[in-house]
Amino acid sequence: MTPFTLVALIFGAMLALMALRTPIAVAMFVAGSMGYVMQAGWSPLASFLNNQAFARFASYDLSVIPLFLLMGNLATQGGISKALFGFASAVMGRFQGGLAMGSVLASAAFGSICGSSVATAATITSVALPEMRRAGYSGRLATGTLAAGGTLGILIPPSVPLVIYAILAEQNIAKLFAAALVPGIIAMLGYMVAIAVYVRLVPGHAPPARLKHKPTSALAQQHEAAVTEPHIMGIAPIAAIFTLVFGGIYGGFFTPTEGAAVGAASTFVAALLKRELTPAKLANSFYATAQGTGMIFLIFIGADIMNASLALTQVPNQLAGMVQGWGLHPLAVVTAI
Repeated sequence: MTPFTLVALIFGAMLALMALRTPIAVAMFVAGSMGYVMQAGWSPLASFLNNQAFARFASYDLSVIPLFLLMGNLATQGGISKALFGFASAVMGRFQGGLAMGSVLASAAFGSICGSSVATAATITSVALPEMRRAGYSGRLATGTLAAGGTLGILIPPSVPLVIYAILAEQNIAKLFAAALVPGIIAMLGYMVAIAVYVRLVPGHAPPARLKHKPTSALAQQHEAAVTEPHIMGIAPIAAIFTLVFGGIYGGFFTPTEGAAVGAASTFVAALLKRELTPAKLANSFYATAQGTGMIFLIFIGADIMNASLALTQVPNQLAGMVQGWGLHPLAVVTAI
């Protein structure tokens, strides 16, 4: 069997297992193990797994993942997501499609302390979808908005996929976070503009804009301030945590791992101050963190055995040499990838 045929067999087995709804980590592990045994035998595979599992899980850099996940779970269980949506809807509610745009804004804000698109989409959806339905938004616009807004969770720092990529590719986590921040903001603004255009070009998917009159009397102004103040106070902890964590990382005061620990601790304090973090919710935060961390770490092991199996075939080196021989500009290679 030629190396290229073996690589095709390994990838084919992995994709077939995924199509059968096998977890990604298991699919990569089984396909990689099969390819490893076919090339080197069982004993070398067992020796590799014995050493690689400890080397991978004992990595200090990997501790940033459960810390950022804990940060997001504490924010979810502590009621911070509700405050974010309340602030975003108060800011954007005066526009047509304002609740949908507010949902995108809330997704971006929650993503800045979460790092997961699944957690962002699930958390903001639980708060925003009932409100949009109650306001008369169509199911198409509501669900599409929340699905798109959820993707901001893995783009706006802290991003767990960016951390994983930085560790595997041996890149600087802080630099990757800095590089993703501006595209994340551009994506957020782009989604909001797309919603504003859509609700005007396709009537019936969002209620008319809520007209807001400027208060004329001092009493009316005081009433409006009393109504909007809780929204502003609700987002203040998020702004403080984001500034503390990423200001410290980019300022060189602590590493990304230390920043994640500071973020988790400060989010815990913010959740306590909101008085919504019960012992049961705290336990759920740790349970969800352990569950997500276990899934991600198993994917690491599956990716490691997959990479080792492919490395034995020498096909990746041959492909890299072939592409290098083409003399393409580096940006052309990145664009193709």
